[in-house]
Amino acid sequence: MVEGPLTTTAPGGRLATSRLARISNNFGFIALLSILFLTFLDNTIISAVLANVQAELHSGIAQLQWIVGGYALAFASLMLMCGSLGDNFGRKKIILVGVAIFCAGSVVCAIATSSSELVIGRVVMGVGAASSEPGTLSMIRHIYPDQRLRARALGAWAAVSGLALAMGPVIGATLVGIWSWRAVFWFNLLFGGLAFFCAAITLTESSDPTKTRPDFAGFALGATMLGTATFATIAGETAGYLAGWVISLYVISGVALVAFLAVERRVANPMLNLDFFRNRAFAGSTFVAFASYFSIFSIFFFVALYLEVVASVGAYDLALDFLPLLAGMVLASIFTGRWVGRVGSRVPMMSGCLVAAAGVALTDVFIGPGAGLTTVGWTMGIAGIGFGILVVPVTSTALTNIPAANSGVAASTTNTSRELGAVAGVAILGSIVNGQLTVNLMRQLAAIGIPTAFRSQIIAAVTTGSINAQEKGLSGKTSRAVQIIINKVVKAAYDAFGHGLDIALSISIVLLMVSAMVAYTTGTREARTSMD
Repeated sequence: MVEGPLTTTAPGGRLATSRLARISNNFGFIALLSILFLTFLDNTIISAVLANVQAELHSGIAQLQWIVGGYALAFASLMLMCGSLGDNFGRKKIILVGVAIFCAGSVVCAIATSSSELVIGRVVMGVGAASSEPGTLSMIRHIYPDQRLRARALGAWAAVSGLALAMGPVIGATLVGIWSWRAVFWFNLLFGGLAFFCAAITLTESSDPTKTRPDFAGFALGATMLGTATFATIAGETAGYLAGWVISLYVISGVALVAFLAVERRVANPMLNLDFFRNRAFAGSTFVAFASYFSIFSIFFFVALYLEVVASVGAYDLALDFLPLLAGMVLASIFTGRWVGRVGSRVPMMSGCLVAAAGVALTDVFIGPGAGLTTVGWTMGIAGIGFGILVVPVTSTALTNIPAANSGVAASTTNTSRELGAVAGVAILGSIVNGQLTVNLMRQLAAIGIPTAFRSQIIAAVTTGSINAQEKGLSGKTSRAVQIIINKVVKAAYDAFGHGLDIALSISIVLLMVSAMVAYTTGTREARTSMD
């Protein structure tokens, strides 16, 4: 008689326990997605505050590049290493430490009184993002051991990363309109605090049962390679690329790269498994990930800055201008998941590259001093569709062509490639835009008869964002003849900026076209499930 009640109630008890476990897992997954959203959001949310930061802190173009690129550089340099630390010491622990560091960096940015302080805060935020982001993917395998549920979770993970990227300028511009650029970082603190609280309560600790020694040598060499190359590229804009110390930094970066590759081939547990790149599909998707972020930042950094500085677009108008891009990315990523599931990654990845290239090209054609929602909103919408299509096949290819046991490393490698693309895009394209801004402007100033003694002062006013303030301050105190000269100077500055932007967008278009060819030759031609 005792066995009867026990045998009938036990299944119900197990069912109730199972339901509670699913609810707990779902809340834990939501916490992971919140952290993912926050870390990816800060790649692009900064684009909406550049002009305001420049006006208040008198930041030069190079300093703006560091404000944007410092976050991505720290993110890219530390991501693989932090993923390894999470495997060894506990993924939840490293995630929570990362979110706390991210919030601390946000506070530094929010109270910054100089460009240098803002750059430091952004780098700290990047360290926090690198610590917290890898675990958002690797913990999915432990939350959802069932392959079908895991596949859905991975799809949601990819969609949220694209959504965060697209929403950055819209959220940022809205916050700037409500208060100031500092509101963006107080928002990060509030959102990050809530994510920390939810993750601390809902996530369960997990780690790799086979403890391995972290690849500290690979980490040090990789960070040295990236840091020296990026610093040399940005600093070379003002110091000159033939300066001895700039060349020395490039040499150090090259030596570090060779040493990094040698170490990763010999170490027992490499930070970056070079054998993965023997898989054509994985190698191709990694290149496309790099190229897409390189090109995306030509929109998020340079187009946003042009609209704010040259087109004099306000915060709310900037948010409206980027809404089509947001809508395009979100809708495209939603529908692309099923498309990739039916036909594989080859056609969607190639199509995304081509559509994104078309959108960037149209943006380059229609952007101008009077640009706005009706002129470039729809062109950026097309670019958004292309980038939205790219998000899904790039991530799914990395996960389906590498054994499931290495899915965390594969995805971290793809995300590292994305962040490296962002760093390279900001550094390389920024040097081109800044170089054209100064060289082209100097030529135009000479053509309109500005004395040599005043040209460097005008260049400084343009690159630090104070030319508009000076123009307004002088307009009521000068004669008509002097005002005409001032107007010519301002027009020359804007023309020089436009010329540099045109070159930057053209490079992005070419890179996307090359990516389309890479996708065509390396993408998978049929749907695949994750390798076990």
